[in-house]
Amino acid sequence: MGAKVPPLFKHRGFPEYVPGTDHKVTIRRAGKEPTPLRARERYRDRKADMRRADAFFLALLVDEYGDAPFARGNLDAGRINWLLGREIVAAKGKFDPASYETELRVDLDAVRVSFPEILEGRPAK
Repeated sequence: MGAKVPPLFKHRGFPEYVPGTDHKVTIRRAGKEPTPLRARERYRDRKADMRRADAFFLALLVDEYGDAPFARGNLDAGRINWLLGREIVAAKGKFDPASYETELRVDLDAVRVSFPEILEGRPAK
């Protein structure tokens, strides 16, 4: 018998890719071992399509969850990694970077600084 695949919460309604790009938003199915999350450094010379992909991804999360906790689930680890530790943070004290069940949340104050266009017209908390 094969290795047991961990459970995977599916973010229904989220697209697989950022429209018009090859940047992932969600994965189709769980791997035997989840890709560990790790914060990646964002440099000023990142391509515009990467910044648009980050903004699209964050807007999905803000629209769906606001600053409430959500499970990592089938969200793409690579996309999370570009935002981790800044706009996306651990929701609770214990954070398991290699679990599909780890709880995350959006830091709206960080979003207001880095991606103000996402929160335009929304009241500040």
